[in-house]
Amino acid sequence: MTSQELQNLNLPDTPGVYFFLGPKKEILYIGKATSLKDRVKSYFGKDLIKTRGPRLVRMVEDAIDVTYTETQSVLEALLLEASQIKKHLPPFNTDEKDNKSFNMVVVTEEDFPRVLVMRSRNVAHWNAISEGMKIKYSFGPFPHGGELREALKIIRKIFPYRDKCIPAEELSDPSKAKPCFNAQIGLCTGICAGWMSKREYRKMIKHLSLFFSGETDLLIKELEKEMKEAAKEERFEEAGKLKSTLYALEHIQDVALMKRDLERVHSDDTFRIEAYDIAHISGSSTVGVMTVIEDGELNKSQYRKFRIRGKAGKVSIDDPGNLKEVLTRRLGHAEWPLPNLMAIDGGIAQLNAANAVLKELGFQIDVVSVVKDQRHKAREILGEKKHIETWGRSILLANAEAHRFAITYHRKLRGKGFRI
Repeated sequence: MTSQELQNLNLPDTPGVYFFLGPKKEILYIGKATSLKDRVKSYFGKDLIKTRGPRLVRMVEDAIDVTYTETQSVLEALLLEASQIKKHLPPFNTDEKDNKSFNMVVVTEEDFPRVLVMRSRNVAHWNAISEGMKIKYSFGPFPHGGELREALKIIRKIFPYRDKCIPAEELSDPSKAKPCFNAQIGLCTGICAGWMSKREYRKMIKHLSLFFSGETDLLIKELEKEMKEAAKEERFEEAGKLKSTLYALEHIQDVALMKRDLERVHSDDTFRIEAYDIAHISGSSTVGVMTVIEDGELNKSQYRKFRIRGKAGKVSIDDPGNLKEVLTRRLGHAEWPLPNLMAIDGGIAQLNAANAVLKELGFQIDVVSVVKDQRHKAREILGEKKHIETWGRSILLANAEAHRFAITYHRKLRGKGFRI
């Protein structure tokens, strides 16, 4: 099929996933669209090299056919695209270097599994370093963080899941358990308050996994079957919940996701920078902090504080050692999104300390450090030149914010007579 014939293909004006095929019918590239007709047509415009780059220009030149699968919503297209990329590994989708920074949605192997977002480059390492919380399923890759966040907002309303809350049975006094905030607003099943049994929750996770796998038709059949069985056995409350889930699946409200898809052709993933600083006075009241910048903007909801514990309960003025403790504890939180870049306050000693922790734990995250002068003003940034040139302003902003946050936290604890 010629380029002109590909351009004139009669595709539907509906959401779906499209497949560019090569001379041997091999899949070269997979994409998703709000409108299959408009999106595929865009690959044959004169400005393709400007909007998509030379890589996809070569892909279009190699392609001899385009096939597609329609979906009922952009959300379903997003999930189907991810599952098909994972299955087929098309050469123009799966650049190994870039692919390592993509997001994955993972389900842990626990009595009450958690649903978390992790970078694909770190999923493989997690089972090796985690204690008691292995990864059972992973879905993705999702190249665009903003789209994934919008998708999860929709999905979590249909299938509420656990990410942080502790099951009531693990609490010291389950009778006093209260529902977490997410449970109160309908985004968690309330297992922290004993609202859902282990069997019910695992069944819900099975439904969620089918949805993430792009198996919507199979999921609907299972839900219909379970609803009929529940009604037949006069479990009317359960049947009603299943009916509501079916309705939500068939009437997905993904306007925000549609808007993102229409605005974006192929933009970069959300770039997350985490900055770290240590504050103390001669080793007393020592604290560490983490601040976050995403795409150049401060995200204060992601800030974290750490009271330094030290070795055997003894805290020293060893800033690289204290930094190691903070990073080790931070990387132990699988529920926190991992950064593209870490910005450390200090010189080569702190930079080496951070890289040593990452190597020991098996994480592949780039690190820079901000060197200060005697007036605590930034003098230079150590690290890869490409990050400094692209994200220099954000690195300095994150570092300055980390210093402010650390000093504020340190003074607050010192004023309270903080002791280890």
